[in-house]
Amino acid sequence: MEGELAALRADIAGLRAEVRALADRQAIAGLIARYGPAVDRGDSFGAATLWAEDGRYDLGPLGVARGRAEIAALFEADMHQALIGGGAAHMLGPPHIAVDGDEAVAVCYSAVARWTGQAFELFRVAANRWTFRRELGGWRVTGRANRLLDGAAEARDLLAE
Repeated sequence: MEGELAALRADIAGLRAEVRALADRQAIAGLIARYGPAVDRGDSFGAATLWAEDGRYDLGPLGVARGRAEIAALFEADMHQALIGGGAAHMLGPPHIAVDGDEAVAVCYSAVARWTGQAFELFRVAANRWTFRRELGGWRVTGRANRLLDGAAEARDLLAE
């Protein structure tokens, strides 16, 4: 009887851990999914709040934004505002997410389509590596590196699991 009870307790503990892992991956996937609609509707501050206060967004040759204020300013910049003002969609592929305690990494593709006046064209396709941290209010982005998939090894390296 005691052996069966110990086995049942172990099963319950295992199920709790699996449910937590599933909930963590779902919360992180939700953060990534909220990014595109936020930047496309011009909610720069809302998009920036997906990041931790000390988060960073690394766009390679376009620079690195550090902290929510700089990240929001990136979305408020003329280049981004012109893009969304003319019609654009930021689309992110399903992420592969690995959670390790209170930290996580996700890799995925992103594509930006823009309206030409007659049709949408694919404007940008990139590799993305996101890092996350569990905070008091839930998961937040601590970093995102984004590189064009132009054949460079640096972009392909971001996709490593």
